[in-house]
Amino acid sequence: MTDATAQIATPIESLPDALADGVALRGALAGRTPVLFLDYDGTLTPIVDRPEDAILSAKGREAVRALAAKVPVAVVSGRDRADVEALVGIPELIYAGSHGFDIRVPGKGEVALDGLGDHVGLLDQVEAQLHAGLDSIDGALIERKKFSIAAHYRLVSDGDYPAFRACLDRVAAMDGVKEKLGKKVFEFQPDIDWDKGKAVLHLRKALGLDGDDMAAMFFGDDVTDEDAFKILPGIGGIGVLVAAPEEDGTGRLTHAQVRVADPDAVYRLFQAMLG
Repeated sequence: MTDATAQIATPIESLPDALADGVALRGALAGRTPVLFLDYDGTLTPIVDRPEDAILSAKGREAVRALAAKVPVAVVSGRDRADVEALVGIPELIYAGSHGFDIRVPGKGEVALDGLGDHVGLLDQVEAQLHAGLDSIDGALIERKKFSIAAHYRLVSDGDYPAFRACLDRVAAMDGVKEKLGKKVFEFQPDIDWDKGKAVLHLRKALGLDGDDMAAMFFGDDVTDEDAFKILPGIGGIGVLVAAPEEDGTGRLTHAQVRVADPDAVYRLFQAMLG
């Protein structure tokens, strides 16, 4: 497919439900072996107020483990790799943390990415600026990661949001920093041309999972997952958005091809794929 085709976005309510319309998913797979790339928060677990409360259920863990016994599975998360590895608790999976900056493959160790460099000093400055501006705001949460700093505002009142946003604007103006929007969170990263989509492309090639008989599938719920959804049409892949249109209410557009309503529906789709 062309790059132009890959950039087309559609309203989420127009996507076929992958569980209700199995024909759509089977047609997209076209008999190929799926290679799964899974977001964590909002995809394998429901969205919660505090990141530490997003715990994968025993049901979800078993669904992922059973699928990983049949097809390649990677978790691609905005969390630190060590954090999401511990939360998922399945050592045989591939893990890509920090939106794909930090990758580990079972039996091979960490996958080196050229050009990342050492950005600890920059992130230290970002973290200091965020604490200076946000520590006095009730509900503002700052989460330090290996390759980024997240500022959560799910618990910030509407009245305090302008002060919250003003602090973030000052940080976003810093040299060498880029800002990414998520669900009730803003994330600051080194300004490097890297995202979840590029991580998927890199992993497919590095692991020999890019053959014509394989279909990359990315499951995600957040705006940052659109970086992966965008590249999938160009490689014959399938984007699965985890969202319920009737509850979204934002008129959101997506580059995914099919959807499921919530993490529980993700588990049921995994079970259907095993059958």
